[in-house]
Amino acid sequence: MTVYAVEYTYTNDTETRDRVRPEHRAYLRSRLEAGDLLASGPFTEGGALLLFSAASRGALDALLAGDPFASAGVIESVVVREWDPVIGPWAS
Repeated sequence: MTVYAVEYTYTNDTETRDRVRPEHRAYLRSRLEAGDLLASGPFTEGGALLLFSAASRGALDALLAGDPFASAGVIESVVVREWDPVIGPWAS
């Protein structure tokens, strides 16, 4: 499995984001329980970081597409990087 660091930048549509946030967080909790999501949380200056474990970039893309924030159109941009943790709980 590959670990991916995913950075979300959000649109200025805070009203929709606030309305959809409970669904977004429920989805992320379900991915955590399934073992795909390792951690997630907002940056203090806006946007968010999500760490996923996935078999391929295609599998990751499917997980990201399932996020209610994606279907609500409140994610302006997504930056994905493969990450190789060498120390800590996700080290290979």
